[in-house]
Amino acid sequence: MRDLPEWASIREVGPRDGLQNEDPVPVADRVRLIDALSGTGLRHIEAGAFVRPEAIPAMAGSDEVFGLIERAPDVRYTALVPNPHGAERAIDARADALEVVVSASETHNFKNVNRKIEESVAGIVEIVALAEDADLPVEAVISTAYGCPYEGDIAPDAVAELAGQLLDAGVESLCLGDTTGMGSPRRVDEVFDALEAAGVPVAGVRLHFHDTRGSGLANVLAALERGATGFDASIGGLGGCPYAPGASGNIATEDLVHMLHDMGVATGIDLDALIECALLAEKIVGRALPGQVMRAGPRTRLAPAS
Repeated sequence: MRDLPEWASIREVGPRDGLQNEDPVPVADRVRLIDALSGTGLRHIEAGAFVRPEAIPAMAGSDEVFGLIERAPDVRYTALVPNPHGAERAIDARADALEVVVSASETHNFKNVNRKIEESVAGIVEIVALAEDADLPVEAVISTAYGCPYEGDIAPDAVAELAGQLLDAGVESLCLGDTTGMGSPRRVDEVFDALEAAGVPVAGVRLHFHDTRGSGLANVLAALERGATGFDASIGGLGGCPYAPGASGNIATEDLVHMLHDMGVATGIDLDALIECALLAEKIVGRALPGQVMRAGPRTRLAPAS
């Protein structure tokens, strides 16, 4: 195994990417979950999305969520925005940063936002201008970076080309999304190779892995070995993609933190507090979630062999 980073940054995406696939959860419960997550040591929480309610009903009321959460001074609360109007709403709601999404797959992008990729990039230029006026950073998430449920394989060079276009559009940072869990350690390496060949700085690229096919944490390890230090995860493994058939949840935050800590990679997160949040998320959505550590417990709780 190659040397691993000493530290990793975790963005919690459960309150947005996780809950968007559930039956709508009351604003009060969304706020309760975010406030609980704010006390775990997490420094970055995706708190909502400013999208049309008829498109994603579960994200209706995000402006209320941002107005009601008890903001921890050392936590960044971010919002997904699909267009300039959504960006204006997020800015009015006092989001700390904006996230935009564009797919590496034309078909997925059209199903997701009803636009061609080039149209999405042009819209992002407008969002960046609004964010700059508000002194807010913008991160671009490239969905289907490791494969598309409609088109199949996505060429790593195409991902790298899109990444360059987004940086030229003015986004501050990039995130590569494995929207339907089609990634594998080999594909992670291939995308990193393409980014490096295209001159795209890879040190600050964030990774967003799903565990649809059971390879989520293996992909994290592959990315760590390439020097990546930023990862998305969702409490309890909540999540998926409403525009990708069969796409189950993100990697579970508590499972990711448990693995990182055991490998000597610090996160600043209290694992026990995180497990309590996963159990809370289960109660809120009213069903069992796929996270493993929340049920088995961390390895430090195992009874010693007799």
